[in-house]
Amino acid sequence: MEERRLKDKGPAGELMEVKVDVPTDDPNSTHSDARPPLHDRDPKGVNKSLKVTFEDVIAEPPSVRSFDKVWVWSHALFEVSRLWCYRLVSLLLAVPVSLAAGLLFAVLSCLHIWLIMPCVQLLLINMHWVQTVWSSILNILITPFFTSIGKCCGGVVIRLAKEDAR
Repeated sequence: MEERRLKDKGPAGELMEVKVDVPTDDPNSTHSDARPPLHDRDPKGVNKSLKVTFEDVIAEPPSVRSFDKVWVWSHALFEVSRLWCYRLVSLLLAVPVSLAAGLLFAVLSCLHIWLIMPCVQLLLINMHWVQTVWSSILNILITPFFTSIGKCCGGVVIRLAKEDAR
């Protein structure tokens, strides 16, 4: 809830404070003026598989070990290079890819809303008679056939027995 405070002077010239709670997560709202979260940037866990650490990639068994300083510096260089390479690539690609993804989803949403769903509804409305005819064909021809096959095969009993190996 966003909190807004209004200060107004009352009838006697005294300062009066009014507190207004404005809900920001309205389910009917189409616009969001909320900023994206800065700390938890993957709240739905979409990229769980990308949580790669040094220990996931490089591991030395107890029988073969490098010098301790080599291990520490390797760990530090891995983490720093991974972080800064990601930041550099995301600096170059994040905005154009976000723009392209936004345009793509906007076009797909528009096509779905204004083209695909009206066509589907048109087919559903006009094809009701096909559903009625198909249902009648299934009930008259196919259902009795499979019902009788089921009754014939319903009496079959299969027993598994192990044979003694001699």
